[in-house]
Amino acid sequence: MSSSEIQKTRVINELRSFIKKLLQDPKVLEQSLAVARQRLGESDQSDVMAHIANEISDTTSVHIPEDPKEHSEADRLFLELLKEVVREEQALY
Repeated sequence: MSSSEIQKTRVINELRSFIKKLLQDPKVLEQSLAVARQRLGESDQSDVMAHIANEISDTTSVHIPEDPKEHSEADRLFLELLKEVVREEQALY
């Protein structure tokens, strides 16, 4: 198996585990979106994604490392999707 395939397998496994958490506790998604809405609406946007990750880790069963350099591909994908969803919501209003 190539390193690219190993990386893809690892990301898929992380996402699978995360989706399983969402199915077990649907409030995780609701809380994560609430955090993203609040933080993305603040005027100070420096390190906003790190703040979102930290608050999600503090308030849900999802753990995202504090240091953005330690975020896995799955962590980054989840945070980017949260940002995208919130931005799309804001565009509708």
